[in-house]
Amino acid sequence: MIPFALGLILGGLIGWILYTMTRRDYLRVDVEKQRLAQEKQIVLEFMHNMVEAIGAGVTREELYQRILHTAILSTGALSACIFEKTEENKLRGLAVEGLFPPQRPLPTNAQRKISTRAKFIEQVLRSEEFELGEGLIGAVAVSGKGEFIPDASTDSRVIVHDDPSLVIRSLIIAPILYEEENIGVLVVANRADERSFSETDYSLALSLAEQSGLAIHNADLMNLQLEKNKLDIDISLASSIQSMLLPKTFPQQTEFDLDARYLPAQKVGGDFYDIFPLSESRIGVAIADASGKGIPASLLMAICQSKLRYLARQFDSPSRVLIEMNRDVAGETREDMFVTLIYAIVDSSTDEIVIARAGHELPMHCHCNTKDGLYKTTMIGSEGIALGMVEPELFESVIEDKRIPFVRDDVLLLYTDGITESANWDGTEFSSSRLADLLKSLHDLPVIELNQGILDSVSRFTGSAGQRDDITLVTVKHR
Repeated sequence: MIPFALGLILGGLIGWILYTMTRRDYLRVDVEKQRLAQEKQIVLEFMHNMVEAIGAGVTREELYQRILHTAILSTGALSACIFEKTEENKLRGLAVEGLFPPQRPLPTNAQRKISTRAKFIEQVLRSEEFELGEGLIGAVAVSGKGEFIPDASTDSRVIVHDDPSLVIRSLIIAPILYEEENIGVLVVANRADERSFSETDYSLALSLAEQSGLAIHNADLMNLQLEKNKLDIDISLASSIQSMLLPKTFPQQTEFDLDARYLPAQKVGGDFYDIFPLSESRIGVAIADASGKGIPASLLMAICQSKLRYLARQFDSPSRVLIEMNRDVAGETREDMFVTLIYAIVDSSTDEIVIARAGHELPMHCHCNTKDGLYKTTMIGSEGIALGMVEPELFESVIEDKRIPFVRDDVLLLYTDGITESANWDGTEFSSSRLADLLKSLHDLPVIELNQGILDSVSRFTGSAGQRDDITLVTVKHR
């Protein structure tokens, strides 16, 4: 039996031990709570900073600099760097703060070529590229898991530099991810107090990298939306300008029935047409198609239209007008851009058409066959190469004027390949032969109804396949 006094002593001792252990656990939990609260506060402030940066429209590199600055302040690091994954699936140093140690051995004597050490190190980091999986940086990018190296001197994977200021004592490498997709890698090196990074520092760096992935993704979305909004405004403006350039009314000629239709495949197209008076008996008629679509094609069309009207009043020959246009356009277009164009002069005093073709779709002429009294559609063939495609000498050697009779009830149809190349669900094209037959069957209608009939037929033919190219029609009928 334990004496009563000894039992009291033992009981008190055990109670004191339990109290001490409980208090120690309580203090440890309290410290952990404080650490988590501090980490949460840092992350919240960081997120707020990122939202402000995204709202201010900072560049991607500026966003990276803010991430680095927060990482250094929160971990007490001397330096940090972000390696971004490029389109070629490599990792390149894009942003750096402090004297961050390069992750490859430095070239011999390279430092002498640079005016300052900091500038030299930054240049080295920005020129470095790592394959995915290469070294510590590449390994983290592939695995998507961070690396914590509290004592770098014991890790053979860490690069060793001769320069004492570039010695790596402790290192944290955290992947920057968004929905498991790697964006880059955040690396912080060496605490300023020369101690090793702690587990708390590592946890905080991982949290910052995780939030950085979300912030970078959101910034990309914001910039994409801003670019889209700007592009929408540009397209809307270009569409309005193009709409103003295309004539809505036509010359009041009692001898001719005139109509034109334009259906762009996008908001801004590469087709254009024009109908304008030259004299009391003569009108100029043109149709064109620029390679490509969108704003570049529409701007090229605007240039061509302004030159056409100017030159048409100087020269009576359509081929001469196209020769002069080609000389101008050849110097104002990219090598991959060209324009097909037809320009015709329709004259009621001579009942004829004079037409020149610069590589465009063959125009159609519906007229009465004098032998059998039936109407037929023929293609008006003529030589010519697209504007801006070849040297002026070659262009001028093949362009020619073509004269054809144009009498009462004859129809001239100009069109772009958006009509003939319209395809149905199985890839069959509408074709020029189908268009020629359709013109013959509709020739007796007023041109407004004739054009609408063509568009309706093309729409029925393509069905659910829809319109894939700009569609333009210009029709002249001799009354």
